[in-house]
Formats: sequence, structure tokens, C-alpha cells
Amino acid sequence: MSGLRVVPTWRHGQERLYVCLTDGRNIAWYDRETSRVNLLSEDRRQDVLDVLGPFLTGTVAVGPPPVPTPAELARLSLHPDDDLAPNRPGEALQIALDRDPGPAHRLRPDPRRRALAAEQAVGEALDRLDGAGWHALHSVPLPGGDRVHHLLIGPGGLFAVHTLYARKQRVTVADPMVTLGRREPRPLLRRVRAAADRASYALTAEVHPVLALVAPADVQVTAPLREARIVTDTEVERLAGLGGILKPADVEALHAVARDRQTWVRV
Repeated sequence: MSGLRVVPTWRHGQERLYVCLTDGRNIAWYDRETSRVNLLSEDRRQDVLDVLGPFLTGTVAVGPPPVPTPAELARLSLHPDDDLAPNRPGEALQIALDRDPGPAHRLRPDPRRRALAAEQAVGEALDRLDGAGWHALHSVPLPGGDRVHHLLIGPGGLFAVHTLYARKQRVTVADPMVTLGRREPRPLLRRVRAAADRASYALTAEVHPVLALVAPADVQVTAPLREARIVTDTEVERLAGLGGILKPADVEALHAVARDRQTWVRV
């Protein structure tokens, strides 16, 4: 008998099987997702493989834990309160509504709830790009009370995405003015570009402005846009088709910097 035991645990939603000595110390672990047995010491290599034998499937790599990349080290050193990665789409609006739901007898829907629905729709679409090598951050706070609704980082570059609820309404864009239905035109594209410029300054990298319209009845752009994109919520995933700008290591490094709340405090 080797005296080793296997203890299953869950970390960040992923199962790991730790191999422990009788005194509770870990000497190895098996990561199912990467199919790798990480050994802290080669002395008990065969004993570890024997005790893990019933749990191993397919081809398994065996060796010391991989050296963490600079991006991984930055993430591991980040205080949880400063980590923006767990933010939900519309996080800031959700918190505001939880604190002040507003009167229940409103004759018209609270515009914050419509804005929240828009950010959730676009945010969920962006989150689906994660498997294609992209990362999305939501509700990135900026000094002065403003924020980047969504920051998308991937092989095609960086994008600051601003969402606008436009359900069943015609949207007319005459740069920088955006007209929603019969409402007064607003210079919304100036705000979208300003947020992207502030993100560029914070990350020392070019960030492209994007306006995402949620469920519009029709979109009319009356003149060529200056350094901005207009997409609908059903088109936003097409950004994943862009590539050739950033290498995977660059994407991870920029994501590690962007998810740190302290990155944004002086922009």
C-alpha cells in the first residue's frame, strides 16, 4: 500500500483530483480538463499514477506543474475586490436597481431596466466568444461615474462596446448624432468614442469604439462613420471573425491588465 489517497475538489468550476499523503500534504493533482497529472516531486511518480489509475482517461501528460505565464501571475496576485472579470453584463445597473428599485406604480417602464436588458443581451453574446480566444469584461468603471459597457479583447483587437436599447424602433445615425424613433437626436457617438479613447489611454493600446443596437426595427446610417462601428445584438458575434492583430499571449496580457480595477482609476 502506498499510503496515498485521492481527494476530489472543485476550483473555479473545474474538477481536480488531489493526491495526498497521510498527513494531508498534496504531492500531485490531476486536472481533468487539461488531461495532465502535475507532480510536485518525481520520487512518488509511480505511486501517484497507480492511485490515480482508476480515474485517468485517454492520453495523460505527466510532469511538474507548468511555469505560470506573466498574465497568470498578474491574475493570481490580483485582489478579488479589484478583479473586474466576475462582473455580470449590466453589473452597475443591476446594483443600482437592487439598491433603488424605484416606485412600483410607474406608468412607464423604468429606463434603467431597458438599459439593463440591452447590456445583458449584448454581454451574453460577447461571452459566447470566449471559446474562440476572446475575453469580455463588463461594466468597466471609469472616473466620474461613467463606464465602458463591455470591453472585448481578442485576436481582432480591442473594442469598447456601448449598448443602446432600440426595440422595434427605427435608428438613424448621422455621425455623431443618433436618433431613436421620434426622440430628439443625441451625439451618442461622441460618448462612444470618448469611452474608447479613455480605454486606449488606460491600456496603452488602440481600442475601437462600437455602438451595439438591441432589437432595432431598422437602422439607417446617412453618412460614412468616423472610426466607429454600428452593429445590432444579432451581429455582435461577428467581431469574432476579425483576426490577425493580436497574438494569444498579447490577448492574455491585455486581459490581465484590463481586469484590474486599478488600471482605470486615472483615466
